[in-house]
Amino acid sequence: MINQIQMRAIFDGSVLTIKVAFVALFFGLIFGTLIALGRMSKNKVIKSFSWFYVWFFRGTPLLLQLFIIFYAYPIIRIEMTGSGVEMNPMLSAYLAFSLNCAAYSAEIIRAAIESIDHGQMEAAKALGMNYRQAMTRIIIPQTYKRLMAPIGNELIMLIKDTSLVSTIALFDLLRTVKTMASATGDWVYYIYAAVIYLFLTTIFQIVFDKLEVRFGVYEER
Repeated sequence: MINQIQMRAIFDGSVLTIKVAFVALFFGLIFGTLIALGRMSKNKVIKSFSWFYVWFFRGTPLLLQLFIIFYAYPIIRIEMTGSGVEMNPMLSAYLAFSLNCAAYSAEIIRAAIESIDHGQMEAAKALGMNYRQAMTRIIIPQTYKRLMAPIGNELIMLIKDTSLVSTIALFDLLRTVKTMASATGDWVYYIYAAVIYLFLTTIFQIVFDKLEVRFGVYEER
């Protein structure tokens, strides 16, 4: 049986897992929206930078990005400036996951925006709106239903991918139960982790399904 100390450790690991996933999704959606708009920009410099960002962060493993931020950056800084810096593991996790999420969110958001009929933009301009007003008031609000399912999937992926933070000495859910299993020789701790992961992903899937229905109510009419 699991004791109170172990329950507390598993709870703390679960909280860390959720925190990393939600912080990454929050900032990932903000940066991802900017990158998505950059990908559709007529400015060649902005468009090229946005393309490169998505290409790099989608084309390299998240674990590698985490290592670059936590392990490589301090070494690079010493070589370039002569002064060292100690990276905070939690901040490194937030940064790596947010940057990675932004790249995937950018493509999700771009696809959703481009799925809206081009006549909507023309109608908005005919009403006297500029590009920013048309995007924020007309186009982007219509993408909410289309975004719910893929964003929900992205959150679920983030929750599972948080197990990578164990490589920079953070005790997420998986590392916590792995440590307990190694210390006791009991495999049942992995079952606890599986149940918690399934519970979290199921809850968030239900929430995003309901949000998709809510935002799609006007389209159905």
